[in-house]
Amino acid sequence: MSLAVVNETTVTTFVEDRKAFENCVEECFEMLDVDGDRVLSRSELREGFSKIMSLGHGSREEEKIDPLFNTIFNRFDEDRNGSIDPQEFRCLIRELMFAMGRGFGNSPVLVVLEIDSLLMKAVEHEFGRI
Repeated sequence: MSLAVVNETTVTTFVEDRKAFENCVEECFEMLDVDGDRVLSRSELREGFSKIMSLGHGSREEEKIDPLFNTIFNRFDEDRNGSIDPQEFRCLIRELMFAMGRGFGNSPVLVVLEIDSLLMKAVEHEFGRI
């Protein structure tokens, strides 16, 4: 984990750099796709999602998390096949990153981030490291 200062610009600049963003999203997808079948099942997404989104490691009780994943699959599993493909994953992450950026606003916010998280990638992008 690492401390970083972020704001909306940190996140939006990263997402709008299409090449850098898509490369990072692809790396995350590959990390989550444990069985290598090029789609993410609910269990694959559940296992790695908190790490790439810096959601912390609090309670992981299924009854508390299942509604979140039901919403994700209802919204982003466009072909309704019960899995998230790379394009659907990219749309999911793009939307979540913009939402987090809006949540930060223009004021700098000090956050603790997972090293492999997309928010950390946004910070690294801001400093020209990716």
